[in-house]
Amino acid sequence: QVQLVESGGGLVQPGGSLRLSCAASGIVSPICAMGWYRQAPGKQRELVARITNGGSTNVADSAKGRFAISRDNTKNTVYLQMNNLKPEDTAVYYCKLEELNGRNCFYTRDYWGQGTQVTVSS
Repeated sequence: QVQLVESGGGLVQPGGSLRLSCAASGIVSPICAMGWYRQAPGKQRELVARITNGGSTNVADSAKGRFAISRDNTKNTVYLQMNNLKPEDTAVYYCKLEELNGRNCFYTRDYWGQGTQVTVSS
């Protein structure tokens, strides 16, 4: 059973930084991608950043220049470095893992972490 354990959330002042971590265990198939999503109260869950097994990344426009995603394949861990945080970044941040479930990575089985709260406030 795949498990994702997130850490690193908390309360930070505007302009501050946080680093989120997500460690995966119980993986039985290759990982296609891992990523971070967030959901603010009353809003839909949205992509923040995603990194593929090959190292390709995509980052939401709202996070470009401030957030960076990275991955340690040896530890099955993905990180989200968040700098210059703004109040509008306040949300629950979720880690997602896309596990190969077919002949290529168009076919995946997806797993979600339980989420970690990030609050940006003075």
